[in-house]
Amino acid sequence: MKYTIIVEKGRESGFVAYCPALKGCVAQGATKKEALKNLKAAMKDYVECLIEDGLPVPAEVGKEVLEIEVAVK
Repeated sequence: MKYTIIVEKGRESGFVAYCPALKGCVAQGATKKEALKNLKAAMKDYVECLIEDGLPVPAEVGKEVLEIEVAVK
């Protein structure tokens, strides 16, 4: 399965990565690479737990990526 992920600079240090389609699936790391590695492991565990519990695995549908610029006076 393929999912969109978002990586952001942490508020104080490091990076935070998350997958919007998998609610609550978040990881962090000192570097982007580490955050992505940790998120990949978290996503694998997340999906495996859903399958084990007989729950549906979310599919990413209707994805649209927009960039919006906001002007501030």
